[in-house]
Amino acid sequence: MMIKATTFTRAALSALAVSFGAAAMPSVSSAQEAAPAGQPPLGWFKTCSKQEDNDICAVQNILRANSGQMITAVGLISVSGKVNRKLLQVSVPSARLIPPGVVMQIDGGKGQKLDYAVCLPDRCTAEIVLTDAMIASLKKGNEVVFTSINFRRAPNPIKIPLTGFTGAYDGEPMSESKLAESQRSLEEGMQKKAEEARKKLEDAQKAATQQ
Repeated sequence: MMIKATTFTRAALSALAVSFGAAAMPSVSSAQEAAPAGQPPLGWFKTCSKQEDNDICAVQNILRANSGQMITAVGLISVSGKVNRKLLQVSVPSARLIPPGVVMQIDGGKGQKLDYAVCLPDRCTAEIVLTDAMIASLKKGNEVVFTSINFRRAPNPIKIPLTGFTGAYDGEPMSESKLAESQRSLEEGMQKKAEEARKKLEDAQKAATQQ
């Protein structure tokens, strides 16, 4: 099922594209499969850009699997200029049940539903109008959990620590050069992990043949 994006949704998705990159999200069937080994080097960070008559800033956090594939991407987007609006977007793997949307919980509190705005082959993106109350709760919170329901009707809760959120939201945006450097560091780390995994597999195969 494809949901047509609004003009603002398309602009917001475009604002996040530089950080999300072209990496595909894995279709995971359980929370255990989706749980990453650790936070990416960036954690919470802010980027800003200008699109036509609008200034767009996005505070983001992108969780990836050890393979480098994106698991969950969060963006708090502020648009000012010809359009003035704030939006919270969450991208999760495709093969989701559409009606349940994505439920956001801060420190185990009451869940807030985000309805899907658009589904692409590699991800579904849910969104909701971002309010001052949401921002205040995120600043005070310790962790936020985003839960989607996959096609097997199994919930996929993903926990994201809120450490560093306030500094990113209130601070200066990351420069393009620093963002590119961080992305290179992430890619190098993923390549190193892949090489270590390959070596372990080769060592295990050699040990098996010697028995």
